[in-house]
Amino acid sequence: MFSFAELSSAFARHFESVDFPSEPATLYEPNRYFLQMGGKRVRPVLCLMGNELFDEIHPGSWDLASAIELFHNFTLIHDDIMDNAPLRRGMETIPKKYGNNTAILSGDVMLIHAYHLLNKLDKELIHQVQYLFNSTAREVCEGQQYDMDFEKREAVSLDEYLRMIELKTSVLIAASLKLGSIMGGAGQRNQNLIYEFGRKLGLAFQVQDDYLDAFGDPAKFGKQVGGDILANKKTFLLIHALETANPAQKASLLKWLSGTEPGKVEAVLGLFRDCGVDEWALALKNRYLDEALKHLDDIAVTSERKKPLREMALFIVRRES
Repeated sequence: MFSFAELSSAFARHFESVDFPSEPATLYEPNRYFLQMGGKRVRPVLCLMGNELFDEIHPGSWDLASAIELFHNFTLIHDDIMDNAPLRRGMETIPKKYGNNTAILSGDVMLIHAYHLLNKLDKELIHQVQYLFNSTAREVCEGQQYDMDFEKREAVSLDEYLRMIELKTSVLIAASLKLGSIMGGAGQRNQNLIYEFGRKLGLAFQVQDDYLDAFGDPAKFGKQVGGDILANKKTFLLIHALETANPAQKASLLKWLSGTEPGKVEAVLGLFRDCGVDEWALALKNRYLDEALKHLDDIAVTSERKKPLREMALFIVRRES
């Protein structure tokens, strides 16, 4: 059994072989530029781990993992277009560097190349893999649309936000694991369990991300806290605060959100604490993590085979009481 770190290194070496035609260079060079930005490559590695949980890594899983990573990068390119984002990972985005029209085409051809890799899979696996891959891709698009819709709405319920995060983020994590399990020959029950493990893990990770943006240590988190507050972004924290605040707290919160006065971050954080949002978010994150680990425990393989996935989950979603 390989650890997450070992499979990450192996996948990075394999992914270097993924390339595009030389011409037209104006179409394919932006893709090479974008992919060399790097990234954590979490989703393709989860695919490989999902495979290895049940059997030795199938040769086709490397192409499947690459297809997953290409799809994920396709969504990032189009996100940058929709967000008019100037930077990603400290470098100019494709739309900023090459223009929106080229970015649209570059994203499209990256997705097409992902399907080219899927078509290389064994015929006895390809139908099941493509069905899950396609349904997941549709759900990710639905999540992105909900996210854009919510930006225009004054109020979003916690259930609505939860569904958006599930579609935009969690389903691709879950599907990556399940796709790997299909390649490893898992039965239907085990496939469903590993999918639920990934779905709940994705939710726990997003709650943690929202929490750290507000309450994290900048030295450890890697960026200044309060970015979501300054952007008036709807997060788990803000939605819960608005739902639980008393009338005076809610009025104060809405006043701060409507302006850009100095001290906004500190004031909103104080209101979050007064509403108990910080403790609630940690409890919610831990609940999702516990549920994820329970699904992993229920998978019918030996505990030793589950160890790399358990260690990975506890590493990316830090346990806090």
